[in-house]
Amino acid sequence: MKKYISTYLYSLSIALLMLASCVNHPDVPSSSSKANSLPAIYPDYCNVTIPCNIAPLNFMLSADEYEDCVARFTTPDGKLETYGNGVKVQIPEDEWRDMLEASKGKTIKVEVWGKKGDEWLSFKPFEIQVAPEPIDEYISYRLIEPTYVAWSYMSISQRNMTNFEENEIFNNEITCNDRKKGQCINCHSYQNYKTDNMLFHVRLSNGATVIVNDGKVSKTNLKRDYTISAGVYPSWHPTAKLVAFSTNTTRQAFHTLNHNKIEVYDEASDLILYDIATDSVSIVSADPDLLEVYPTWSPDGKYLYYCKTTPLPEEMRGEGIDIRTTYPKVQYNLYRRSFDLASHNFGEEELVYDAVSQDKSATLPRISPDGRYLMFAEGHYGCFHSRHEEADIVCIPLLQDQALVEKASALDFTLVNSEGYSESYPTWSSNGHWIMVASRRDDGNYSRCYFSYFKDGKVGKAFLLPQEDPEENTFRLKSYNRPEFMVEPVKISVKEFSEVFEK
Repeated sequence: MKKYISTYLYSLSIALLMLASCVNHPDVPSSSSKANSLPAIYPDYCNVTIPCNIAPLNFMLSADEYEDCVARFTTPDGKLETYGNGVKVQIPEDEWRDMLEASKGKTIKVEVWGKKGDEWLSFKPFEIQVAPEPIDEYISYRLIEPTYVAWSYMSISQRNMTNFEENEIFNNEITCNDRKKGQCINCHSYQNYKTDNMLFHVRLSNGATVIVNDGKVSKTNLKRDYTISAGVYPSWHPTAKLVAFSTNTTRQAFHTLNHNKIEVYDEASDLILYDIATDSVSIVSADPDLLEVYPTWSPDGKYLYYCKTTPLPEEMRGEGIDIRTTYPKVQYNLYRRSFDLASHNFGEEELVYDAVSQDKSATLPRISPDGRYLMFAEGHYGCFHSRHEEADIVCIPLLQDQALVEKASALDFTLVNSEGYSESYPTWSSNGHWIMVASRRDDGNYSRCYFSYFKDGKVGKAFLLPQEDPEENTFRLKSYNRPEFMVEPVKISVKEFSEVFEK
């Protein structure tokens, strides 16, 4: 027994020593030359505003330019900590939490030194503003190759925002019984940011919509004789067991010369309402000549917002017209219909935002939790802007009981959007103080999650989802698709989800 205890203590001491060696507190260089610039760190966390509960903002200098990096963090109470291991700065979670607690509502000062050859450079210091408002503890996203020409393994995963823990919610291999056909999983959605009522789609092999209703898992086929397809893009009613979907005939085109590379478009699309309690589907809007997509509820559940095209010119309509020649002319406005919860009846259509008159197309509307702001993605054309380099996020104040809003009143989202890269899939945190978007600004190919602070109609500089190893952001060859906020994790395991396909 003593032998085993001794071996255990020895192994434990080695593990602790290895752990301690990972936390490097180097000395600040005794001499250095001043650089007249901020450090070119990746990710760029210079002068950002962050939540008071977020994971450490680990970063690095370019290994092609520098051999070493040292960073010193100073909190408002005067405490100093230094970090650096090669060109990377990785902060222990416990020490980072102490810094956040000491700096809530204030700033952390960061000084960075980089070593080139035998010389250290001292960069201009920057600040990290720590907002008093927390961010939702979890987000979820689909991880998928960015081209969609071919894909194999994909997952819907959830990430704890307060640390670096990531877990799969579901993957496309566990229930796939037709490898040639393959399986696609997509469109995860939650009711009021909680996970006891949620859903996602499984397409192709074993196709179904998987629904969690009060913590119980089932699957259903939402296709009816009178609908175009099964449900596609979902939005849960905030209080009732109702989900609005679009139904779509969706196509993809893969460009050889166009810099946008991929075009995703609809040949047909309508809106439906699914009643979970009765497993019934009713039509919300089904104009045979127009396209309707991306429904989303107002936070009070009294309105359903959605996107809808305007009629194409006569010469571009009719039998024999190939939509692939007309898709740059397909543009969407934002509309809404009032909703009566007692009768499940919808009111007349109201125009909310006229993008087409500005030669634009508006998609993916999201209303802020307080009901005061409308946020959406806007590009030149089409409904799938995640591959449109000109696409940006627009946010406009909503006036009570007034449907139409004007572009002139749009908030300044310069700090949210990038120059020449796509921003798409905008969403609000549950407290309305954090915005998340999927952006391709890093390399033009991969969508990654960026966050911005929002308060009183103003936004902070967007920053990238922190990773334990900052190189993870460049080594992970997957796009983060349809990122969503959650106030709690999905508690059902991958295995439990898979079992629903055996019933």
